[in-house]
Amino acid sequence: MYKNRFTALIAALLLLGGCSCPEYRPGAVWTDTDGAVINAHGGGILYDGGRYYWFGEHKVEGTAGNLAQIGVHCYSSTNLYDWQDEGIVLPVEPEGSGSPIEKGCILERPKVIRNARTGQYVMWFHLEPKGAGYTGAMSGVAVSDRPTGPYRFLKAVRPNAGHYPVNALPLHAGPSRAEGMRFDGGSLPEHPDSLNIVGRDLAGGQMARDMTLFVDDDGRAYHIYSSEENSTLHIAELTDDYLSHSGRYARFFVGRFMEAPAIVKHDGRYWMMMSGCTGWAPNAARSAVADSIWGPWTECGNPCSGPLAETTYDSQSTFLFTVAGTDRCIYMGDRWNPENAADGRYVWLPVRFDGERFRVEWHDRWRWEE
Repeated sequence: MYKNRFTALIAALLLLGGCSCPEYRPGAVWTDTDGAVINAHGGGILYDGGRYYWFGEHKVEGTAGNLAQIGVHCYSSTNLYDWQDEGIVLPVEPEGSGSPIEKGCILERPKVIRNARTGQYVMWFHLEPKGAGYTGAMSGVAVSDRPTGPYRFLKAVRPNAGHYPVNALPLHAGPSRAEGMRFDGGSLPEHPDSLNIVGRDLAGGQMARDMTLFVDDDGRAYHIYSSEENSTLHIAELTDDYLSHSGRYARFFVGRFMEAPAIVKHDGRYWMMMSGCTGWAPNAARSAVADSIWGPWTECGNPCSGPLAETTYDSQSTFLFTVAGTDRCIYMGDRWNPENAADGRYVWLPVRFDGERFRVEWHDRWRWEE
């Protein structure tokens, strides 16, 4: 009798939504604690003071949402499931302002890190000034004294003007055959070294599109971005205050056309995930591992497996992070919807490290604690 009553009580609680067991459902609509759909695309996670902060692009309905109409949105959580809306922490500037982040610009993949020395929160993002398409290939930086902002826009730059990469070939000091040439962002007529795109962009700074940030155990911070017409990935050291580039950077995966970089450190090694360059269409992810941030990096194939592995489960990487106090890593990806940008979905999945590679495993439903 008591057993039957207990079973009935549990069933009633489940029907009423009384089970306090949150879970991830990759690709499903994800709402915040107020019941509104989370709007933080191309995002990244900051853990600070016992809370997680999720920063991402706020998108509007339709194709207009592919341009920045609102700004950078922030949410916070203590458990990585339930997210509280913290509002727009970096709004775009009004039309006609002439600002690099004027409404209608392209502002993508915002990432925030905290500088332990200055106490400031520093945001970097891929920026294309309004009306220029993807020809600007710039990086924006903003700063705040609080994780939830407001953030103050500082500048838009191309990285490392006047500096050669630390692993540059001698030919980069010569003339550039790429002067005045335009490319499609997914291919080149020749190898990037023979074109000498680095040399072409030396004075004005290197191109920077899809990007992420990484802070190492020693407090050094790095800006990792697709460069040289998307053909090559650059890893660039930031200054001690995280507000500028130090001038020290290196080229990796030359001619491989890697974008959407995400990086995590696990068991003393550096693990990176990237995608190919196919526009909004998903493709097979790539992965790589190194014993030093400066390489050498060894590619280790597609970390996904099974159905939809060749499209990264219909998503594209945006961030990798470790749950605080654990060794468990989570993959953050986006399912882009360029026809209705606001309806892009989030794909969060567990990452398993397996010898010389890592794996991103599909689950219809899952919890990081399990």
